Amino acid sequence: MTHGAGGQITDVHESAEHGEPTGGDVAGNGPRRRLLPWKHRRDLTPAQLRRRQAVTRGSLAVALVCVGTVGWSVGQALTYPGKDSVLARLAEWSRDHKMGIVVDKLEDLEYQLDPPQVGGTLPPDALDRMKATTAAAAAAPAHRSEVPLRAPMEPVVSPGLPGEGVWRPVASAHGLPIVQATYVRPDSAHTSYQAAIAWISAKHARFQLHPGFREPGGTFSVPPTIPPGSRTGLLATWNGGFRVTDGGSNGGFYLNGRTAGELRSGAASEVFHRDGSIEIGVWGRDVSMAPDVVGVRQCLELMVDGGRVVPDIGDDSKWGVTDQSRMYVERSGVGVTASGDVIMVVGQALTARTLADLMQRAGAVRAMPLDMNRAWPSFMAYDGSRDPANPTPANLLDFENPADRYYVQATRDFVAVYGR
Repeated sequence: MTHGAGGQITDVHESAEHGEPTGGDVAGNGPRRRLLPWKHRRDLTPAQLRRRQAVTRGSLAVALVCVGTVGWSVGQALTYPGKDSVLARLAEWSRDHKMGIVVDKLEDLEYQLDPPQVGGTLPPDALDRMKATTAAAAAAPAHRSEVPLRAPMEPVVSPGLPGEGVWRPVASAHGLPIVQATYVRPDSAHTSYQAAIAWISAKHARFQLHPGFREPGGTFSVPPTIPPGSRTGLLATWNGGFRVTDGGSNGGFYLNGRTAGELRSGAASEVFHRDGSIEIGVWGRDVSMAPDVVGVRQCLELMVDGGRVVPDIGDDSKWGVTDQSRMYVERSGVGVTASGDVIMVVGQALTARTLADLMQRAGAVRAMPLDMNRAWPSFMAYDGSRDPANPTPANLLDFENPADRYYVQATRDFVAVYGR
C-alpha cells in the first residue's frame, strides 16, 4: 500500500513470480492489486503453466473421487433390496455415516412444523375399519371352547365409537381365532388417530425371530425374509426394535449361536425358544441364556413391569433421543399377559407414555418398546384361506411400507408368527 497524490490510497501488486507491478489502470486511479494472486495463462512461463495444470487436474480428480464415492454410497443405499422408502433409505445412510444427530434434528424440525392434529374425528376409512370390528365380532361364535374372543376393552376416550375396543379375529389356524385385534383412539386429545392392538394365543402359536440383511446385518442361518415354501401357517409379523449396530437399542441381537452387539443385563428382551415359544422380560432377571434359547432381541427397558407402567416412563433419556419420547408419532411395542399370551400395539400418534398405557390396558404384565417413526412400526395379519402356501398379508394399520414387506428381503429384523 502507498499514498498517492492528495493522500489517495493506491494498491500495488508485486508479482510473486517476477517481482514486477501488475494490474491495469482502474477509473484513472492508477494500478490496483488483484484480489487473488492468480495470473492469466498468457503471463505464465511454460513451467508455471505445467505446474498449474497439474495442480488443477489433481484437485479436480480429488473432488471427483469424493463426489463419486458419496454418490456411489448413496446410490447403493437407494437401490438395495426391500421396500423401504427413499426417505427411510437416506435416513439409514445418514445414520450409517455418523450423521444420526442431523437426522434427529430434522425429525424434530419436521414435527415442530407439522405436529399431529389435536381434536377432530377419525377419517372415514378409520371409522369404517373400527365399525367393521363390530360386524366381525357379531358374525363369530360367541364362545369357542379353546380360544374365545376376548372381552371388549374399555376405550381410552369416552364415549367410545361403534366397534371401539371390540376384538375380532384377524388370523386363524385350525378354525381358531389365534390372532385377534381391536382399534382404539390413543388419548382424549388426539381423537383423529387410531391405535391397533393385537392379541396372540401363545398356546396355539410359534414365534420365529428373523434378522434383517442390514440390521443387524451379517450372515445368519435364518433368512431376512419369509421365502416361498416357508409361508404355510403364517399368521402374523411385527417389526424389530431400535438399531443394534449403532447402539440405539442399548442391547443386542442373538440368533442360533451368533450375536450382534452385546446382550445387556437389565435390557428389555424378546426371548425365543427352540419349541417356538416366546418370553418377554428383563435380561438377567426374568429371562437369560439357556440351552433351548435360539433367539434374543433386546431394546431399551421395560415400559410395563409387574402389570404397571414403570414410574420413570416420563424420563426422556430412556425412550428416545432428546424429547422424542414425548412426540406423538408412530410407535410399536410388544408385551405378554400373565398367562403368556402376546400383546402387540402399533399406533399413529403415540408417546412413550401412551404406548405403555395401551399395552398395560390390553393386559400386558411386562411390555417393551420396539420402534418409532413411520418407516418401521408394523403389524401384519395373514389370511391363508385362498392359498395356504402364500397367505395374503394385511396391515393392521397403514404405515409407510406395504403389507408384503417381509415377503422380500427385509432391511431390519422382524418376528414371524405361525400356527401350531
